[in-house]
Amino acid sequence: MQEPQQAREAFRGGLRVPTSGCCPGWTQANLISLPREFAYDFLLFAQRNPKSCPVLDVTEPGETSASIFAGDLRTDLPAYTVYDHGEPIGQRTDVTDLWRDDLVSFLIGCSFTFEAALLDAAVPVRHLETGSNVPMFRTDRECRPAGGLAGPMVVSMRPIPAERVADAVRVTSRYPAVHGAPVHIGAPESLGITDLRSPDFGDPVRVEHGEVPIFWACGVTPQAAVMRSRPPFAIAHSPGHMAITDARDSDFLVP
Repeated sequence: MQEPQQAREAFRGGLRVPTSGCCPGWTQANLISLPREFAYDFLLFAQRNPKSCPVLDVTEPGETSASIFAGDLRTDLPAYTVYDHGEPIGQRTDVTDLWRDDLVSFLIGCSFTFEAALLDAAVPVRHLETGSNVPMFRTDRECRPAGGLAGPMVVSMRPIPAERVADAVRVTSRYPAVHGAPVHIGAPESLGITDLRSPDFGDPVRVEHGEVPIFWACGVTPQAAVMRSRPPFAIAHSPGHMAITDARDSDFLVP
């Protein structure tokens, strides 16, 4: 699948796979859909925590597409997680029957977007090599709360050879709208992460001798806030199963 429309059609047809490496050159996004009464709180939460929650687009209540996503937000992601008062109540490939006219959807920048640039710079990406989902971890770093929303920063981790760490920082810092430069390099315990083999979301990946774990802010942070703050209802992408948008990675590249 090389084009967003093709990917969305495949997902609508039931294909369920992590989207890292899908549609190179096209921007991927996290999804969080909340009742309108919580939309301002979330927008403020995102504004106060831009590293974790860089907003790419926001819909009107009830809308099922967005200016950068011409598909259907209810069917065109490979997997969704539904939350009832902060509790995940299951994963779905279609949430049409649960959609509500008051849902405001936010598309949040995703670090999958800069992975093609990492590969172009000869920086390896382990979960692409193994065909697995990226590992994601809750940290002990609290986000700045807003209204009724609070929660920890979530990070994604990629092990990078020590000699390529500077390249990884340089490449990703040019994509601030999709999390940008890492928030931490090495020493996972400094983030409150005790075991890299047990991610909170996604799949574990090996860290080879001579590699350094690098951590980027992650768009699953809104879901951690939902689980902590317990709004009555929310729909989100399942971690690693993103919205493939009609925006280009180059749209978010800065000099």
